[in-house]
Amino acid sequence: MRPRLRALLTVALVAAVAGVGAPAFSTAAFTARTTNTASVSAAADWTPPTVSLVNPGSPVRGSIVVSATASDAESGIQNVVVQVLPPGGSWTTLCTSTAAPYGCPWNTAGGADGTYGLRATATDKAGYASTTSAVQTTVANNVTVVLADPGDVVRGSVPLSTSVYGGGTATYTVRVEYSVADSGSWKSICTGVASPYGCSWSTASLASGSYDLRSIATSGSTSVTSAAIAGVLVDNTAPTVTTINPGSPLRGTVTLAATATDADSGIDQVRIQIAPSGSTSWTDVCTLSTSPYSCRYDTSKVVDGTYSFRSVATDAAGNTTTSATVSTRVVDNTVSAVAMEDPGDYLSGTTALTATASSSAGVRSVTIQRAPSGTTSWTDVCTDTTSPYGCSWSTTGVQDGLYDLRALLVDGTGATTVSTTVSARRVDNTPLRAYDVQTSNGGGTAGRIEPGDSLTFTYNDLADLSTISSGWGGEPRNVTLRVRDGNLLGQGSSGDTVDVQGIGSTVNLGSVNLRQDYIKTNKSTTFSAIMTASTATVAGVSVTRITVDLGSNSSSGLLRTTSSAAAMVWTPSSAVRDLLGRASSTTPVTELGTSDRDF
Repeated sequence: MRPRLRALLTVALVAAVAGVGAPAFSTAAFTARTTNTASVSAAADWTPPTVSLVNPGSPVRGSIVVSATASDAESGIQNVVVQVLPPGGSWTTLCTSTAAPYGCPWNTAGGADGTYGLRATATDKAGYASTTSAVQTTVANNVTVVLADPGDVVRGSVPLSTSVYGGGTATYTVRVEYSVADSGSWKSICTGVASPYGCSWSTASLASGSYDLRSIATSGSTSVTSAAIAGVLVDNTAPTVTTINPGSPLRGTVTLAATATDADSGIDQVRIQIAPSGSTSWTDVCTLSTSPYSCRYDTSKVVDGTYSFRSVATDAAGNTTTSATVSTRVVDNTVSAVAMEDPGDYLSGTTALTATASSSAGVRSVTIQRAPSGTTSWTDVCTDTTSPYGCSWSTTGVQDGLYDLRALLVDGTGATTVSTTVSARRVDNTPLRAYDVQTSNGGGTAGRIEPGDSLTFTYNDLADLSTISSGWGGEPRNVTLRVRDGNLLGQGSSGDTVDVQGIGSTVNLGSVNLRQDYIKTNKSTTFSAIMTASTATVAGVSVTRITVDLGSNSSSGLLRTTSSAAAMVWTPSSAVRDLLGRASSTTPVTELGTSDRDF
C-alpha cells in the first residue's frame, strides 16, 4: 500500500473509532500529513467537571455573594453559571463567571420575600457540564413570617414550626390558625407561642379533608401574617383491605392478591404476608404500591404444610389496617406444577417467553404454546428440557392482535400438566408506535409537577413532525401542558392525567396517565411550556423524541407532592404519521425502567 493511502486510511479509522459513543459536543480534533507517515491528535478530556455551590445560609437579606467552586483536571473550566429560582417562577441566570473565585453578588431586595432556589452549572473547555443540586434559602428583607410546611397529608398530632425573620430586637408571639380549605374561616390552633415558635396541631377531632394553615406574629400593635399553606389533607381514617382467598391446595408459583381502598389520602402500599397456621410469625411476601395489589409467589420457598395469609394496607397519611386472615391454606408441592409467566400486556419484535415448572417426578420438558385469544387453536412456540424454561418468540411471524399463552409440563412419568392461561396479550408490530415516556425533575421537588420539570415522549421510529403539530419542524414551540385530576376522567384520584395543547394549533401527542395523585380532587391546571423535537438512537434505530419543558403554572396551589413510585402510561394519537405516511398505533405504552417518583 502506498504511504499516502496508508495515512488517509489510518486517520479515517481513528476518527471512526473515536466517534463511537462520543457526545455531539466533543472537541476531538484529527490531523494528518500526506507524506510517508500520518499523525493523529485527540482531546484527552472525556470527564465532566466537578462543581459545588456554597450554601449562603438562611435567612438572607440585602446584597449577598453567591459563591461556587469548580475544577476540571483535564481541559480546565470554561465558565460557571449561577442561577436562581424565585417562588413560583423558573430558573434564571444570576451571573456567568469565567475565572475563580466563581460567583457574583445577589441583590435579594430586587424580588419578593420567600423561599428561593440556587444552583450552579460548570462547563469545561471540552464542552462537558455538571450541575449542582438546588440549595434553598429564605429571603427576608422585611419582617417575614414563615410557617414550615407540615406535608401534603397529615394525621394525629402534627408538629408545626414558625420562623420570624427580620424582626430585629422586637419580641414576638405567634398564633397559628387553620381553616377549611378556601373557606377563609380561620380558627386558632395555638396562641401566645414564644420563640422558638413551635406547637402541635391535634387533628383527631377534625373531619377528613383539606385545610389551610397560617401563622401570625405579633409585637405590640404590629402583626405580620405568613403565606398560607393551602390544601393540607387531614386523614385520620384507616383504609379498608381484604385478602383474596388464593385457594387450596397451593403449589408451584401462584398469584396472591388483595383489594384496598382509602377515600381520603389514598393507598400508599399493601403488604401481603404469610405465616404457618396457628403462629404469629408473619413474613412479607411482597410490598405493592399500585393497584391491582397482586404478586406472584413461589410456594416452593416454604415447606409443605398449612399456612395463613393476610394483608396490611397503609394510606398516604400513615394509617394502617390489617385484613382478616385467610386460614388453613395447604401448600403441597409434591405434585407437578407449571405456570406461564406474563410477558406483559403489549408485545412486539422478539419477546422472551418463560415458565416455571416443578414435579416430584422430575421435569421431562416444558412446552410453551400460543393461540388467538379466546380460541383453542394452540400452536407450539418452543419446547425446553432444562431450567429456566423459555425461549424467544418472534412476534413478527403472526398477525397483530390478541393472543393467549400457556405452558405444558411433561413430568418424568409422562403425565402432562397444563398451566393457567395468560390471556389477551396484545401483539403490536405497527410501523410507528409509542416506545417510552419519561419525566425529568428540574424544579427541585421530587414527586411534584413544577416549573423546570420536563416530559419526554419517545416513538419507536422517525415521525413526521408536521403531523404532531401543523407546520412544525421540531423547533421550540410554545404549548400548554394541562394537568387534570383523574376523577374528572373517571380514573380515580390516582389517575391524574396530562396532555399537551397547542396555542393556535393542535398537538397530537395523546395523553399520559400519571398513575398517582398530583392535583387536588376535581381540579385542573395548566403550565406554559416549550415543545422541541430531536432524533435519538434506540437499539440501533433512529427515533423521534419530543421534549416538553415546563414553565410557569396558572395555579400552583392546586398541586400535590406524591411520595409513591409509579409507572406512567402514555396513550398516543393515531393522527401522527411516520415518514411513509403510516398512522401511529394507539396502543398504550407503560413507562420503561423501575417505577419512580415522576417530576
